[in-house]
Amino acid sequence: MTYSYKTTGTCSREIFIDVDENEVIRDVRFVGGCNGNLSGIAKLVRGLKIDDVIERLEGTTCGPRPTSCPDQLARALKQVKENF
Repeated sequence: MTYSYKTTGTCSREIFIDVDENEVIRDVRFVGGCNGNLSGIAKLVRGLKIDDVIERLEGTTCGPRPTSCPDQLARALKQVKENF
């Protein structure tokens, strides 16, 4: 199932997440933001369980901002879990 999440407080604007029935991430695509970094994050989380990614990325900040693209991904994954 593919989910979308509108980000706030980051350079990226939206995240698309494809998750299988076992809560394993199949694919992540960011719209906007730093392409190289976000492509790398997407590759690193592919094949991982939702809970593991949330645990690793939640609370990550970007400079003086209280959030970041990785933190927004964690928030998006929490929303995915709520709708699972």
